[in-house]
Amino acid sequence: MPELIAPTLDLESAWQDAHREWGPGQHEDGFALRPSDEVDTPAGFAAWVARLSFDEDPDQHHDAGHVYRWIVEDGRVLGGIALRYEFDGATPPMGHLGYGIRPSQRRRGLASWALIRMLDEARAVGLRRVLVMCDAANTASARTIERGGGLLDDIRETPFGPARRYWITL
Repeated sequence: MPELIAPTLDLESAWQDAHREWGPGQHEDGFALRPSDEVDTPAGFAAWVARLSFDEDPDQHHDAGHVYRWIVEDGRVLGGIALRYEFDGATPPMGHLGYGIRPSQRRRGLASWALIRMLDEARAVGLRRVLVMCDAANTASARTIERGGGLLDDIRETPFGPARRYWITL
């Protein structure tokens, strides 16, 4: 059975295996990777995990809140999911939730499973509804969001191309 866990150095090898499976230059939704993150060395990976922990720490001064979780089963990292929220109630530009499943583990319902569980995290931080977006051509992700209760609001241009915008009432 999969579980959602906070990013940890203990799973560096398992995370690297998932990262390699995505392939070079591929966007890995849900992991909060920035172009400047250097995760291919132990020191770089440790710095990235430390940033994620810092971003999520409510005792630190932040402009926005974050909850990062890895989808793990039998010691393997299968994907990631991230919750983003603004303390002033504004909607983050790319939505509240982003997720990704490594290619070999898709079509198992893992994204739907993780999305539904992260909605509990959204409730816990006081959100009453969340915006979830996906590429306009990604019908699998659209179905995942709809299974989680998402209602299509519209399709808009983003810096990454056209995106479907779904709202989920909590």
